Amino acid sequence: MTYKKILSAVNEHLNSEISARYAMNLARVCEAKFYLCFVAEKGMSRAGLDRAGDAMKRLFNAALAMNLQVESITETGDPVQEIDKIVRQEKIDIVFASTRREDIKKRFYAGTIARSLSLKLPCSVALVRVVHMGKIHPRKILVPLKARIDHIAERAYLTSKIAQGFGSKVFVFHATKPMTRFFHGEIHLTPAQWEKRLPGDISDFIGHIQKYKIEIEGRFSPGSTARSITIEAAAKRHDLIIMGASQRTLLSAVLKGNPVEDVLRTTPCDLIILSPRHED
Repeated sequence: MTYKKILSAVNEHLNSEISARYAMNLARVCEAKFYLCFVAEKGMSRAGLDRAGDAMKRLFNAALAMNLQVESITETGDPVQEIDKIVRQEKIDIVFASTRREDIKKRFYAGTIARSLSLKLPCSVALVRVVHMGKIHPRKILVPLKARIDHIAERAYLTSKIAQGFGSKVFVFHATKPMTRFFHGEIHLTPAQWEKRLPGDISDFIGHIQKYKIEIEGRFSPGSTARSITIEAAAKRHDLIIMGASQRTLLSAVLKGNPVEDVLRTTPCDLIILSPRHED
């Protein structure tokens, strides 16, 4: 698979400009057409309009400097509706959008633009949580994976291309549930023993990554998923986390929690949450 058209949603906040630079580097290595889009919402202040306009100019010039084929689009109205129109008209493959400060506070993204884009757009969506404003060159990328993964080819493709764009090393991380034996408590296995139990989907993902000649390393650890991811990212000083959007239903999320939202709130580094749409 390949991304041929990549769109980045820009607004008046600085984190959207940083998110766009992730998308821009992805467009460069994919040799894709790059779209910048700003939708002015009703009631936006003049200061906000000016900040967004300045960001669009900076990003457009940066894209030209990379020799990208770039198009700048400015609309007025509802961001989700206008972006949806552009996606369908231009046949966009993936949209990048930054999470906003209020998104992090709201449980299950209820009513947020980020949540609406993930659910409503017909293309893939990459939501970016920016933690380090001045650090946009990740050298170490952490990729947490569950035992069962959908859209394996696209997840591996996005990860590999971002790694290529920044010269990064990929670290695959699988937080497994501790094994227990009746009357004997937990069974503690060595890393080599855990690796032998590696689920097939994760093996397939690693195989796809290796096709792109990306430097990769695996680590498998028993423990709570979200907490393990956060600790791993902080302890090993990763620069970026790439993980898939949770497919849990709202009821399941209420009862069991949502690992993606937990990581979104506690991540010590930038985070990309991918909602893939391209079939393997």
